[in-house]
Amino acid sequence: MGALALVVAPRRALHFLELTKPRLNTLVVASAGVGYWLGTVGPVDLMVTLHLLLGTALVAGSAAALNQVYERDIDRRMARTRARPIPANRVTPSDARVFGAGLGVAGLLELAVLVHPLAATVALATLLSYVWIYTPLKRRTDWATLVGAVPGALPPVIGWSAARGSLGMEALVLFGIVFFWQVPHFHALSWLYRDDYVRAGLPLLAAADADGRRMARHALGHAAALLPVSLAPAAVGLAGTAYLALAALIGLLYVLLAVLFLRQRSELRARALFVGSLVYLPVLWSALLIERMA
Repeated sequence: MGALALVVAPRRALHFLELTKPRLNTLVVASAGVGYWLGTVGPVDLMVTLHLLLGTALVAGSAAALNQVYERDIDRRMARTRARPIPANRVTPSDARVFGAGLGVAGLLELAVLVHPLAATVALATLLSYVWIYTPLKRRTDWATLVGAVPGALPPVIGWSAARGSLGMEALVLFGIVFFWQVPHFHALSWLYRDDYVRAGLPLLAAADADGRRMARHALGHAAALLPVSLAPAAVGLAGTAYLALAALIGLLYVLLAVLFLRQRSELRARALFVGSLVYLPVLWSALLIERMA
C-alpha cells in the first residue's frame, strides 16, 4: 500500500497542476514580468520579480481552476476539453474548488505582502472579473469575448503597479496592447473549434455566426486598432524608434493575417492568424524589454 501511495500521489498532484493550465498561463505570468521590468526605475529587484511571478502564477492558476469548476458541464460536451481533470473524473469539483480558492488566497497574500498592495488589488480584480463576470457571461452572450479580454489584459498592469505603486498612462497602454491583441487570437481559436462551441451551446460568434464573416470583421477591427496602440509605448517614453519600426512591421503583418482570414474563413487561415497571434505578443514584449535594457 505504501508503494502504491507513492505512485498515486505524484500522479494526483499532476492532475491538480493540470487544473492551473500552466502552458496557457505562461504568457500571463510573462506579461506581468514585462510590466514590472518596464515600470522599474533603476536596477530590477530580482526577489520582488520572483515574488511577483509566483504570486501572479498562483492567481492565474486559481482563475483557471475555478473556471473549470463552473464550466465542468460545458467541458464534458466539448471534445477539446472533455479530458480535463474534472470532466474526466480525475479531480472532484469540490476538491478543485478548494484547490482553486487556496491558490487565489496564497497568490494574493504573496503579492500584497511581498510585492505591493496595489499589485494584489489589480490581481484580485483580475480574478473576480474572470471567474464571476466573464465565466457566467459566456453562457449568455457573444459580448463575453470583449468582457473576458479585460481580465486577460490586466497582468502587465499587475507588474506595472508592483514597480511604481501607482497606475498611469503607461499602464493603460500596456493594458490596451493585450486587450486588442486577444480578440483576433480568440476568434481564430474559436473558429478552429466552432463545432465544439456549437455542441456546448455557447453563444459565441464562432457558433452563432454561420459563415464567420461578422466574427472575422470583429477580429480585423481589433487587429487594426492594435496597430496604433502598439506604437503608443514610444509616445509615453517606454520605447524608441527601433521599437516603433518593429511594432509597425509585426502589427501590419497581424492585420494582414486578419484580412486574409476575413477573405476566406478556412481552417488554414484561422490557424495562420492564431499562430501569428502566438508569435506577435512575445516579439513585442521582447522588443520593449531590449529597449529597456539598452
